[in-house]
Amino acid sequence: MAISSFSIPCALIPIPYSLFPIPYFLFPDPSSLSSHYNEIHMIRFSTAGESHGEALIALISGLPAGIPVDLGFINHELWRRQQGYGRGGRMKIETDKAHILSGVRHGKTIGSPIAIEIVNRDWKNWEEKLPVEAGDPAKHQAVASPRPGHADLAGALKYNFPDARYVLERASARESTSRVAAGALAKLFLRMLGIEIASHVIRVGHASLDRPATWEEIAALTAKDEVMLGCVDAVAEARMKEEVEEAARTGDTVNGIFEVVAHNVPAGLGTYANWDERLDGLLAWSVMSLQAVKAVEIGRGVTAAESFGSQVHDLIHYAEQDTGKPTRFTRPHNNAGGIEGGVSNGEDIVVRGYLKPISTLRRPLESVRFDTREATSASYERSDICVVPAAGVAAEAMVAITLTGVAQQKFGGDSVLELQRNFDSYIEQIHNY
Repeated sequence: MAISSFSIPCALIPIPYSLFPIPYFLFPDPSSLSSHYNEIHMIRFSTAGESHGEALIALISGLPAGIPVDLGFINHELWRRQQGYGRGGRMKIETDKAHILSGVRHGKTIGSPIAIEIVNRDWKNWEEKLPVEAGDPAKHQAVASPRPGHADLAGALKYNFPDARYVLERASARESTSRVAAGALAKLFLRMLGIEIASHVIRVGHASLDRPATWEEIAALTAKDEVMLGCVDAVAEARMKEEVEEAARTGDTVNGIFEVVAHNVPAGLGTYANWDERLDGLLAWSVMSLQAVKAVEIGRGVTAAESFGSQVHDLIHYAEQDTGKPTRFTRPHNNAGGIEGGVSNGEDIVVRGYLKPISTLRRPLESVRFDTREATSASYERSDICVVPAAGVAAEAMVAITLTGVAQQKFGGDSVLELQRNFDSYIEQIHNY
């Protein structure tokens, strides 16, 4: 978050510099107090809704007019988020479908905010438990004891709730459904620039993929009509399945690591000029915001921390012939994950998310009751055992939204025609460099 986003009460009162000689950057204009991520020149994106509420909402604005919108593609992305071995019973109830309320007409964006609704089919079972009006308190379904690892206790303390029901409803990973819907629109935007995004699973529990995956292998996963654990290697995937089965047998949960790859990203997105505009920082922020993600890695960042520089940094070569990319500068490997100094360098952008195990266990952990403070077991809500493939899809959405934001900031354009003209001009510039 930029310095200009700090909330300082004095900022709302004009103070002559001569009377209070402190640098003006500490007293921002009130209109700039929003997060840098939602500044006027970038994509604006937000979600609303509760896990068992009537519907989930995604709101995205800043997209240029004229982007072709494929509703079938959006719904397929929502379907992908629901797949994976180890998902819970909720996936048998919900069949997520996007209902676009605004911002798209005759199959194309029209430049105004886009609102998407995803109805919760399970709402019919919760109307009396979570009514908008006061309702019958006897039908309230309290979360009586907080689950270790979940937002239950911290959220109840923060908002002074007597139990964790309202915390669970918003903190739930069900919210990521809205992100995937908005991310699908961002992917459609990026496709016009030749950029594609996909993910795969590289570890579940102790079972991991022990070889590099090609872009073609990763991209092929998005077209599959059946998803087990989203790994490109069948042998490794079978080992991952065994990890999930072991967790299921013991009433436990297990998670792992997913990898998101953004393909054909041109050099020059992001900047080193300001700390809060560095692309790696923006991507880490967006992926880290996903439920259960506890660490984010760009490229081979973890390995780099224990290696010598000569083993880590990507050598720079120059090809005499056209490479098919915007520039002839090439790299024999991509340890940097496509980003150097906060700027995309023309290689594939690679982001890994490290997921903690799901907090809701069928064999509950120790906790205390909210009302009596007596020792008890943590509450149990219908939940998953493993969500790594689904989390990868949600992370694709967050990477897509982030890249769309920096691309729109760089190339601008109120219409697709203007955007494409600006983009093509820039590509020609770096091609002739």
